[in-house]
Amino acid sequence: MKTKKNSAIDAKIEVVLWNKKNNAALKGLSKELAAFIQEEAKAGKDRVVEQNAGKSKYYFIVDAEDKTARTIEKWRTAGNEIQATANAVKAESVVVKSEGVDEEITYAFAEGMALGNYKFTKYFKDAKSKQPALKQLFIQDTHLSESKQRELFTVVNATHLSRTLVNEPVSYLTAEKFSEEMIKAGKEAGFSVKVLHKKQIEALKMGGLLGVNKGSIDPPTFTIMEYKPAKAKNKKPLVLVGKGVVFDTGGLSLKPTPGSMDEMKCDMGGAAAVVGAMYAVAANKLPVHVIGLVPATDNRPGMNAIVPQDVLTISDGTTVEVMNTDAEGRLILADALVYAQKYNPDLVIDLATLTGAAIRAIGTYASATMGTASVEVMKNLEEAGNEVWERTIQFPLWPEFADELKSDVADMKNLGGGNGGHMSAGKFLEHFTKYPWIHIDIAGTAWNGAAQSYRTKGGTGVGVRMLYNFIQKQYLKSKG
Repeated sequence: MKTKKNSAIDAKIEVVLWNKKNNAALKGLSKELAAFIQEEAKAGKDRVVEQNAGKSKYYFIVDAEDKTARTIEKWRTAGNEIQATANAVKAESVVVKSEGVDEEITYAFAEGMALGNYKFTKYFKDAKSKQPALKQLFIQDTHLSESKQRELFTVVNATHLSRTLVNEPVSYLTAEKFSEEMIKAGKEAGFSVKVLHKKQIEALKMGGLLGVNKGSIDPPTFTIMEYKPAKAKNKKPLVLVGKGVVFDTGGLSLKPTPGSMDEMKCDMGGAAAVVGAMYAVAANKLPVHVIGLVPATDNRPGMNAIVPQDVLTISDGTTVEVMNTDAEGRLILADALVYAQKYNPDLVIDLATLTGAAIRAIGTYASATMGTASVEVMKNLEEAGNEVWERTIQFPLWPEFADELKSDVADMKNLGGGNGGHMSAGKFLEHFTKYPWIHIDIAGTAWNGAAQSYRTKGGTGVGVRMLYNFIQKQYLKSKG
């Protein structure tokens, strides 16, 4: 779907975002309709619908002074409702007019429409007919600039890219194919991509990534994406690391059935978020040096698969006793976090569908964070997530969790105690960091079993908008 600024479009559906304190905006209406809208506003209603000659006009009643994160999210949800209506009546375009409403609300409304207007139809026989009918969104708002609309369109596209990568089955998206998709994204958006293949990974002694890959017939990859503009605001790069397990059976610690494997193509959701964030930053030409690292493999119980009590050596020389082969994400991330050190980074953020414990702790409404970054940086990430309604909750990295990882035969185990598993997993990752670092466990937010408003069923693309907003807040001192 495209966003455009236009003042003379004839569409089946028209939306007016009306500031309830700006009655002048109702002057062109009949006295009866204007009075009715005002009455509904006084009654606390948020919309009025006018039907005329097969066309629908929605008047959304906006309290322009209420710009809390939850209210902004309400307008994204309202935007999604309009796109659903438009698609139901096969409308190809929608016009949105803003009458005295802040650009942040108009942006959110349009964002909800565009994010919700997504379907993964690639494998349907009649794929074209199943695509959304809605193709264009025309925005009439003197405050929302064309450059801001282009930015919105790019960030939405980046989120859709992330969703599509997550929705692809492993029959298509092997580790090698995933790397090819990153090369394609880099060419489109303007960032460089370098792919390390198995021999190069072996030369780097990435024992975690190689160990997890031992059960697979498909080789692993390690992909390095970089966007380095000439006048970057940050002297040292921001490094984003994404878990790229393209399918997770659990290995020989096979996931129990029923249902436990049904969504495991999403186990590369962290990597997909990194790809999407790189795309958004580069395509919108943000003056920030960003590097993305993606270790990729599937986790299967075949071939010469690792077994419980095997010992792997990570690329920094740390030995790890594998107590559970289904705790594989932290093993491949360990090698990536060690590799990140070579960049002398300003900050490293990893994203991973890492633990069921994170879901049990906070459900599917937020992602779990931990880290060694400063209080200010952690706060910026939390605020960035709240503003785009990709909320986070910070958990501690207490020394006691390191005690749970002690092994009798190696430097560490890959599994902690029975409780607080998301925190012992975070503590495991911390061992491989020698720089300011944040871990984001998106296990509960990367996949939807059913649509949640504009977060469509399947891959959600979580992390893309949060990271984009965080980068602006942290390095450009502005809100996205």
